[in-house]
Amino acid sequence: MNVSEAKPALSGKEPRVVTVLVAAMGGEGGGVLADWLIAAASAHDFPVQSTSVPGVAQRTGATNYYIEIYPVARSLLNGAQPVLSLTPNAGDVDIVAASELVEAGRVLQGGFVHPQRTTLVASLHREYAVSEKSAMGDGRYEGERVVDAAHKLAQRTFLFDMRALAWQHGTVINTVMFGAMAGSGTLPFSRAACEEAIRQSGKAVAASLKGFAAGYEHVTGGAAKAAAVSDVLPPEPAIGRVRAMPAPLHAIVQAGVEQVTDYQGARYADLYLDRVESVLAAERPWAGEFPVTRETARYLALWMSYEDVIRIADLKTRRDRIQRVRQEVGAREGEPLRLTEYLKPGLDEICSMLPPRPAHWLRRKLAHKAHSLNVGLHMRTDTVGGFAMLCVLRSLRAWRPRTSRYAIEQALIERWLEAVRGALASSPQLAYELALCGNLVKGYGETSERGHRNLSAVLDDMGAGSNESAIARVRKAREAALADPEGRALAGVLGLKPPEPKVHPIRIVRRTPAR
Repeated sequence: MNVSEAKPALSGKEPRVVTVLVAAMGGEGGGVLADWLIAAASAHDFPVQSTSVPGVAQRTGATNYYIEIYPVARSLLNGAQPVLSLTPNAGDVDIVAASELVEAGRVLQGGFVHPQRTTLVASLHREYAVSEKSAMGDGRYEGERVVDAAHKLAQRTFLFDMRALAWQHGTVINTVMFGAMAGSGTLPFSRAACEEAIRQSGKAVAASLKGFAAGYEHVTGGAAKAAAVSDVLPPEPAIGRVRAMPAPLHAIVQAGVEQVTDYQGARYADLYLDRVESVLAAERPWAGEFPVTRETARYLALWMSYEDVIRIADLKTRRDRIQRVRQEVGAREGEPLRLTEYLKPGLDEICSMLPPRPAHWLRRKLAHKAHSLNVGLHMRTDTVGGFAMLCVLRSLRAWRPRTSRYAIEQALIERWLEAVRGALASSPQLAYELALCGNLVKGYGETSERGHRNLSAVLDDMGAGSNESAIARVRKAREAALADPEGRALAGVLGLKPPEPKVHPIRIVRRTPAR
């Protein structure tokens, strides 16, 4: 029976179905949130219906949960049953909740948010997609575009970092999102009904209620508190050499000093500052905002703190990292956590820890077995033995300057800096393009070798042409190298022979029949 047949029992204007769309990702409790919404509606005796549409748009899979609620008690409908839809229609949704910024962008792009109807509740944090993390350059999506679109396309917006608030209260993001939805006033039921729905679920009730309250209070009056959590001011310059530099460089150079000090110590930070100051001295005659020194300082700090076995072990054994893992999996205080690290050491990682001559000899000796030596390992680091192994690797930091990897990285760094300083003598724009080329070198193993080849090819090509043509050529080469990891696009720009396809042997493993 259509709901219109119940009109005689209703007074005034007929209520409209309240439509709710939740865009969440795997492991964030979107299904539990949908269950809470259904329970809260049922507590008011409202007809309610929900569906979910799984997807694989991001990480472990993005899922849409769609709920329709008719905000009239069944006792007033005289037996009539409203006809509720199974799927949302574009521009016909009252409240959209997104558990991550790009998830919000996805529903905005789908047209589900309407400026005259929809309330948008979304978290500002990012869970980077594989395509963003695997990009050779900065592949991150511009979150500001989503925020701008949200303010233009939604009737009301409630945007804040829900993940940080959830971690702060020892819970998961769906609880904070539920509280924000309730606090927005768009849902047709009371806060008490929402909290009772959480209690009835019987799952981590105390922590879930804390998260719900945090989200509710943020939306209804906690904006000042949220700003204090999310606003991070750049660190003040802490040392005299940084203060002596022009003001536009203070923040980036100070961050670089902290990065390389954490990586290798104070002497290494002095080397970093020596290099930055050498570029600054060459750029001073040009004055301005010192863009060449700024970009050089940025990529130099990242390059000098390259990832090797020692660095990986150091990061994996830090207290804040272990605490972050506990928060991400929702482990309570004192609850045991089983942690297994996946490592894949190969010939490159072994040789990188040796002095240059032994490393060269070993590479030559075992080059034909490099693929077979690259075997994945699963290491239990919640055990004494596993954690101690990482601590031993971490303790080799003092040995790092003697390794072949250190020698290779420092040699190419000096060549790059020499090219930047040389270009500053005649063309700051060319020097700027060369400074940006520092972004070509990153990672380890094949990724690092490829970056070294690409940068060396760009520097080798520097001799020909005028400054104007060199600027365009370096820019085009850099963009090609970042766009094509295999190096074919770069070879086309520089007129080089395309690289041979990488050989990856196929290993066929016979499965043992089950007995």
